[in-house]
Amino acid sequence: MRLAELLSPDRIAIRRSSSAPDSKGAKLDKPGALHELASMLGRGTSTDAAEVERVLAEREALQSTGIGEGVAIPHGALSDVSSQCAALLLVPDGLDFSSIDERAVHILFAVVGPKKATGEHLRTLARVSRLLKSAEFRGKLLSQESSAAAFDLIATEESNTLAPAPYRDASGQGAGGGNGSGNAGDGERGGKT
Repeated sequence: MRLAELLSPDRIAIRRSSSAPDSKGAKLDKPGALHELASMLGRGTSTDAAEVERVLAEREALQSTGIGEGVAIPHGALSDVSSQCAALLLVPDGLDFSSIDERAVHILFAVVGPKKATGEHLRTLARVSRLLKSAEFRGKLLSQESSAAAFDLIATEESNTLAPAPYRDASGQGAGGGNGSGNAGDGERGGKT
């Protein structure tokens, strides 16, 4: 599943500065960032935002989801969520997130999904990581002026660089059978049998 299918412009927020107060006068810190992400995810899943925030905070207490290079991928699983949902918080000035490289985090891409879909959830986290691997793309993302522009950039980048991996069953077989080479009937030698 494409990340653009899990995300929407209304679940993308841009906070130009972590030191500038929000509408309630609060400065953005790690708990505040998790709260903001949980609020967006709550709207996207019709789940209580406080429950989403609890799950994200519990996961964060195990180990920071700040993976380095200015990126954090807060995530968790909820029993009452029927499908995966994502939210994105962009903080160009960065904030302390106890990241593994001890650097500020600028991009927080949060994902929640159903407890029963662990494999799908892990594939989504890997997809987020691959998308945000490029320093050039991260820079472009942080320079976007609106949530809609950030969403469009993600959708375009995904279409251009992250083609979905072909389906493989547990034996490594593709959807059409064979050895997954795309040539039905090919044996291990890759030629005719």
